[in-house]
Amino acid sequence: MTEREATITWDDPAQGLAHLPGLDGIDYLKKMMVGDLPGAPIASHFGMELIDVAHGSVTFRAHPDESHYNPIGAVHGGLVCTLLDSALGCAAHTTLPAGTGYTSIEVKINYLRPVTKESGPLTCTGTVTKEGRRVVFAEGEVADAAGRIVATASGSLLVFSIAP
Repeated sequence: MTEREATITWDDPAQGLAHLPGLDGIDYLKKMMVGDLPGAPIASHFGMELIDVAHGSVTFRAHPDESHYNPIGAVHGGLVCTLLDSALGCAAHTTLPAGTGYTSIEVKINYLRPVTKESGPLTCTGTVTKEGRRVVFAEGEVADAAGRIVATASGSLLVFSIAP
């Protein structure tokens, strides 16, 4: 067997969380995208980067490699699910005022084709389909480097106060 190794580094999430109560969702994510605030630690595990933020929409890019493989030589569906869950949640966050957070209630994923390290980079876009004060609805899709859709998702997110 040939062993491989990866080192994962991330910034202290407390640095960004300290700013969360005072920034609306879109400003928080824009600051994260340009590096003024640290990204989510989970993004480091999956090679995810936030590349676009607009009201009701975000786009992530991910770089799958063989460390993401399942036992049959394809990228584990959990990476694609995490990418979609992140995009749906962050799209919802762009619509929220300061002092407000969210969490996934439900996510429905449709896997359309296998993903391998040759598929990437993957581009995932999340879009809000219905804004709300208590629940936000969103949908997303993941495309491979050739532009083929590899997965889609729809979900709902619970909105709650995070103000002290």
